[in-house]
Amino acid sequence: MSLSIRNQIPGTITGIASGEVMAAVKVRLSGGQDITAAITADAMRDLGLTEGSTVRVLVKSTEVALATAPVEGISIRNQLPGFITDIVTGGAMAGVRLRVDGGELTSAVTKEAVADLGLTVGSPVVALIKATEVSLAGD
Repeated sequence: MSLSIRNQIPGTITGIASGEVMAAVKVRLSGGQDITAAITADAMRDLGLTEGSTVRVLVKSTEVALATAPVEGISIRNQLPGFITDIVTGGAMAGVRLRVDGGELTSAVTKEAVADLGLTVGSPVVALIKATEVSLAGD
């Protein structure tokens, strides 16, 4: 199946905390970072996800926020450090491509945010992704 979601990073499930409705699934990405996905318990069962399962972590580019350093005092736990490899700007929005250990991410942010943060190719950044915005695909 082809998807419009460009952010797809392979990983292995290292932990699952499941409730009646939702499950928090911890995935170790191929680059060694951990990311948590909050998915429905039904989806977890339907996909047959267990510790040790290999998955692809999927995140829409519109759900990847950027910071110039790790952020404390925030509920977003998924913070992946990397550096910018490309920036394409349009009239109002920009596509920022970044390299993280084990893969590549694209973030869709406003052109104004790129300017305000002083983002350029080579800049270090941290991708911020809410667990509820992370999807998993079984391999």
